[in-house]
Amino acid sequence: MRTSLRKVGNSRGIIIPAALLAACGMSDEVDIRLEGKNLLIAPVSALRAGWFDGYKADADMEPLAALPVDEGDDEWVW
Repeated sequence: MRTSLRKVGNSRGIIIPAALLAACGMSDEVDIRLEGKNLLIAPVSALRAGWFDGYKADADMEPLAALPVDEGDDEWVW
């Protein structure tokens, strides 16, 4: 798709059709960066998104089971 730059104050802007924004998953915030001589506009993703995808907590696991057990049941004397 070809479009033209438009004057917005002292800067320039483009109009991006709603269908393209929806297809890219873009909302109000975008990430803009320069790669070589190309301007890349990408949707902003939530920080740490997907960190726990696929994580399955073992309900039967005892977190302290690996610790050694004391030999005796005697009280400690200080």
